[in-house]
Amino acid sequence: MLWDTPLKTNILAEKRLIDGILDGHFPVDSKLPAERELAQQLGITRPTLREALQRLASDGWIDIQHGKSTRIRNYWQEGNLAVLSSIAERQDKLPSSFIENLLSIRILLSPAYVRLAIEHSSLEVADFLRSYIDLPETPDDFAAADWQLHLRLSIASNNPIFTLILNGFSDLYPVISRHYFIFRENRDHSRTFYTSLSACALRSDAQGAEVLTRRVMSESLELWKSTLIMNTVHD
Repeated sequence: MLWDTPLKTNILAEKRLIDGILDGHFPVDSKLPAERELAQQLGITRPTLREALQRLASDGWIDIQHGKSTRIRNYWQEGNLAVLSSIAERQDKLPSSFIENLLSIRILLSPAYVRLAIEHSSLEVADFLRSYIDLPETPDDFAAADWQLHLRLSIASNNPIFTLILNGFSDLYPVISRHYFIFRENRDHSRTFYTSLSACALRSDAQGAEVLTRRVMSESLELWKSTLIMNTVHD
């Protein structure tokens, strides 16, 4: 039998502190308890706590200044991609606007990495999309395929920053997509996109692929809003 590897004490402490911040137990701009007290609350040693706090500080969750209490930062304004990744892992703590904001960012990013992917690797993209012609008609298959496509396009763009950003949502993306692809209209919309994108790749039409992607991603955001309404009705 395979067992999950237990989390190291400092990692567990880090996760508990992030949960406390997101839950509002440690509000933005509030001060953390003194080191001794906080270590006792978490059931860890002070050196272990310091290690966890240093990681949280480097990611933008907290501000450590010698001789002063540790402050909870406004992580939306002072955090970095590590903060974004941690928030994305906690689906039950996502702000109501998080998904729409994320999809809005995709509208800005995806046309750029799609254009670059076609410019650098049009035949590779076209070859990859051949398997999308007979994509099984299930939400899980579409969710997995859509994630793999965007990830592959980001890699083919030759700009690793796109891939690093996407990887921050590797756990969240499939969950969102399953809800989105429950509806046949949404699956048909993406299937049409895959076909049209394949045609652009075969023509090495990078500009056309960019325009196509921007339009389709904007339409997908509107479909997501409709999906939320439909899910509410079904519930």
